[in-house]
Amino acid sequence: MKKTYINGLGCISAQKTFDTVFLEEAEVNNNDIFLPLKTPVYKDFIPPVAIRRMAKGVKNGIVASILALREAKLESVDAIITGTGMGCIEDSEKFLKAILDNDEQFLTPTSFIQSTHNTVGGQIALGLQCKSYNLTYVNGSISFESALLDAKMKIEEHDATSVLVGGIDEIADYTASLFKLAGFIKKENEKPFSVLGSTTKGVVFSEGSTFFVLENEKKENSQVEILDIEIINALDISEVENKIIEFLNSNNLNPETIDAVVLGYNGDVESDLYYKNLSERSFANTPQMYYKHLIGEYDTASAFGLWVAVKIIKTQTIPEIIKVNTLEKSEYKTILLYNQRNGIDHSFTLITKC
Repeated sequence: MKKTYINGLGCISAQKTFDTVFLEEAEVNNNDIFLPLKTPVYKDFIPPVAIRRMAKGVKNGIVASILALREAKLESVDAIITGTGMGCIEDSEKFLKAILDNDEQFLTPTSFIQSTHNTVGGQIALGLQCKSYNLTYVNGSISFESALLDAKMKIEEHDATSVLVGGIDEIADYTASLFKLAGFIKKENEKPFSVLGSTTKGVVFSEGSTFFVLENEKKENSQVEILDIEIINALDISEVENKIIEFLNSNNLNPETIDAVVLGYNGDVESDLYYKNLSERSFANTPQMYYKHLIGEYDTASAFGLWVAVKIIKTQTIPEIIKVNTLEKSEYKTILLYNQRNGIDHSFTLITKC
C-alpha cells in the first residue's frame, strides 16, 4: 500500500499565510465577530478578465491551489478533491435576491451557475486543463477531512499518484445575519473575544481556503506523511479520550509518543469542553496548539489546522501565538489533530515527519 506525502501547501486566511514562513506576521483580533481575509494581489495569479466574474471563495481557492502546486513543483495532478461547508454562498444569495428583486423575471444565470458547491473544483480544473477525477464533499465541519480521506484512499489504492485536496468556505452577509440570529456567532457586547478560557457561547466567524498536494512518492520537497484519518459523527465528552487512544493504538502509538497535538478550540464554552478534557488528561504532558483565534471558525477551518501542523514539522518550531501550554519537545515528529463542533463531526488526523 502506497504512502501519502504532503509535497505542497497553499493558504489564504485571516492571517498573512502567503509570502511568509510561519505566522511571523500573525496578530490576534479580539474585537471583531467576523475576521476579514488577508488576500494577495489576485491578478498575479488569475487573468484580470476572469477575476471580475469570480466570487471570493473561487478566487481564494484558485490562488491557494496555485501556491500548493508551485511548492510541489507540479503543473497538473491526477485528481482534484475539495471540501466545503457552505459552498459559494455569496453567489447563492445574489441569485436568490435577484429572484425577489425582479419578481422572478429577466434573471441572468451567472450567479446561479457559479453558486454550486463544486464551482471551486471546476474552476481549478479548467485552469489546469485537468479532466480527471474531480469531487467536492459537503459534510459540514468534516468536509475537508472527507476530501482528505478520499485523496489518501486514491493514492493507497494506486488510482492516483498526485492529488490536489483543499477546504474552502466564504462568508456572505445574509447567511451571516442568520447565524447571528441563531446564536452561532458571538454577541457584540461580549468583546473582547477570547478563545481560551471563554465563558460564552458562539464563535468568531471567518472564511478561508487551504490546499495541499498529496503524492505517493517521497521527494526532496516532501514535508510530512499522512498516517491516518478517522471521522466519527457523534461522541459524548466521556467517549473522546478512549476513541483517540484506540485511534493511536491502531497506528502503534499512544498519547506519550505524540510530540504535539493541535486542537480545534473555537471559543464556544460548551464545544471547547471536549478539548479541555483532553488537555487536562491524556495530553497533559504534551505540547498543545490551537489556531481558530487567528482565523476564526468555519466549516473547513480544520484545513488550516493541518497547515499549522505541517509547518511545525517543517520548521521544527511552534510560534508562541498558537501555544496552549508552555511545554516543548526537542523534535516534533508525530502530531495529532483533533477537531469537532458542538459535539458532532469529530475528526482525528495523524501526521509524521518524513
